Amino acid sequence: MTQNLPLAVANLEDIEGVLALQELYLVSNLSEEEKKFGFVTTPFTIEQLTEVINQGGLFLAKDGDRIIAYIFAAGWDFFSQWPIFSYMITLFPDLNFSNFDINTTNSFQYGPICIDKKYRGQGLINKLFEFMRIHMLKKYPLSLTFINKTNIPSTKAHTEKLQWTIISDFEFNNNNYYILAYDMKEPVR
Repeated sequence: MTQNLPLAVANLEDIEGVLALQELYLVSNLSEEEKKFGFVTTPFTIEQLTEVINQGGLFLAKDGDRIIAYIFAAGWDFFSQWPIFSYMITLFPDLNFSNFDINTTNSFQYGPICIDKKYRGQGLINKLFEFMRIHMLKKYPLSLTFINKTNIPSTKAHTEKLQWTIISDFEFNNNNYYILAYDMKEPVR
């Protein structure tokens, strides 16, 4: 079902569809039961979406005209407007992954990713991630992200399906997170 869905780098006409999908899975909009199936924590505004789209950092899957999945991917200059990302940057000197000297010029922040629940478990995460990886590898050899430890579906999807490596963890605003890394030269298996 998901094999033939078109993938695209977002443009400004996609903002409304991205906001609609974000609204469905934003952690603050979900019940405790719904959170067990995964969620996104960062709400993006129209201005922030415009900025990341203009940087070429928003990747989409569509079913007809409807956006059914997205991945954000941008440099730390974009993401540092949120305190959690600024805090993550302070952890870089203590992080180790492969042979990388982790810094803000050789890495980017991947995520959030959001896939409509009707399309999960069908390989779309691999296809959309590979599409994003090919585009972002032109600028960065390394990707980092964080996942709330309570978001077990996301942790499993990233470590088991996409082969991300958990390299550390941290606490921020009374929440516990994993830090994960991915060598962008490695195609998705």
